[in-house]
Amino acid sequence: MKSRLLPLTIAAAAAAALATGAASAQTTQKADGQWRGSLGAGASVTSGNTRSTSANLNAEAIRLTSGDKTRLYATAVYGKNNGVESANLLRGGGRYDYDLSTRVFAFGGIDMERDKIGNLKSRFAPSVGLGYHVIRNANTTFDVFGGIGYVQDDFFRPVVIDGSLRSDYGRAELLLGEESTHKISNTTSFRQRFVMYPNLDNTGEYRAVFDAGLAVAMSSRMSLTVGLVNRYNSDPGPGVKKSDTLFVTGIAVKFD
Repeated sequence: MKSRLLPLTIAAAAAAALATGAASAQTTQKADGQWRGSLGAGASVTSGNTRSTSANLNAEAIRLTSGDKTRLYATAVYGKNNGVESANLLRGGGRYDYDLSTRVFAFGGIDMERDKIGNLKSRFAPSVGLGYHVIRNANTTFDVFGGIGYVQDDFFRPVVIDGSLRSDYGRAELLLGEESTHKISNTTSFRQRFVMYPNLDNTGEYRAVFDAGLAVAMSSRMSLTVGLVNRYNSDPGPGVKKSDTLFVTGIAVKFD
């Protein structure tokens, strides 16, 4: 895939997120069928030689039972630098997991995105697959999963993809990943997720995403958070780095 959208999208999101320093709290997960959520927000304003404003908002909601799990998420990032829009990003989606046995589960999910700076008018990416609970107890969970998905991108301005100028691009992708959560202590928790997306239309090309987060509770609702995000594109185009990394810290609120 010869698209240059991914690096532009990540660069804009990274700049705004670093400016605001906001990160979302890790939502409490209890298998009682109740919805729980977290909300993180931040903003910054500078004046003088450089005039800039930025803001972001992150939200997550999770409902967990002994046999299934539903997760919803949303992210918004906006920024201006010397009067020029530097970030305008909306991202959201969700995933539903259903246990077929004590170890095996099926899942279905949808991810959506809009990034004005990255020339992405809309992205719609449904996926389905199967997973396996390698570890599942009160303090630690570790899952591996795989499946298939389809990605449909629509652009504000046509871009060159596979040698052709296109205003939209759809392709099938594999989904291979793992994720884990760890309760380190009564006040500290950690989670991470790594997913690869091999392109089925162009063999050898792939995307990869790694997310990790540490949360330290300051009270029953507020947490100090540290997050690391890395996005990789095997073919981002000439003159563009394949890997982008974002590191953020902040304070977030949980709703239990």
